[in-house]
Amino acid sequence: QFEWAWQHPSSSHRLLAPPPRRPREQPISFALRLLPRLLRAPPWSRLPLRLRWLRPLPPHSQLEEAPPPHVVLEEGAGPPRLKRKKGRGQEEGEAAMLGCGLCEEAMATPLLRCPRPFCKMAAHPPCLARLFLAPEPQQLLPLGGACPGCHAHLLWGDLIRRCRGEAEPEEEEWAEPDDVILPSSAPT
Repeated sequence: QFEWAWQHPSSSHRLLAPPPRRPREQPISFALRLLPRLLRAPPWSRLPLRLRWLRPLPPHSQLEEAPPPHVVLEEGAGPPRLKRKKGRGQEEGEAAMLGCGLCEEAMATPLLRCPRPFCKMAAHPPCLARLFLAPEPQQLLPLGGACPGCHAHLLWGDLIRRCRGEAEPEEEEWAEPDDVILPSSAPT
C-alpha cells in the first residue's frame, strides 16, 4: 500500500494535498520530496519503518524535510537477515520465570529487554506499551519511550525486532545512564 501510494500520490487518499511536480523535475527527485510527507501520513505515521539507502544520496538529492523521528535512516546493503540463536528459547524461558519488571507477573509472553548492556529491564510487550503510550492514550501503537530501568530513549520497533531475533544488539558504545539517547532523524 505504501509503495502504491508513493507511486500514485494524486490517486491515493492518504495524502490530502499532494505536492505537484515541479517543471522539469526528475521523477526520482519528486519521489524523494514526497517521501517524508507520505511517512507522516496515516497509517504509516506510527509504524516503526526503516529507510535504507543502498548508496549515499548525492548532496542535491537530500530530503527537503526529515522523516518522522521514529523512522530509522540507514545506509548500505545492511546486515544479513539473522537467524535465532540456539538456546535462546531456554534463556527466554528462564527470564519469563523471573517475571515482568513492570507488573511483576510471570507470563508465557517473551519479554522485551533494554539493549543497553548494563540495564536489566525486562517487561511484557503490553506492559511496556502501556507505559510508552501514557502520554498518548488515544493511540494503539507506541513509537518509543524511556526505558524504566535506565531512562534511555528506546524505539518500539527496535525492541520488537530484537525480541523476535531479527536484530542483534548493536556493538556501539552507550552513553552514561543519566544521558537520554534520542533517535537521529537527519540523513547521514
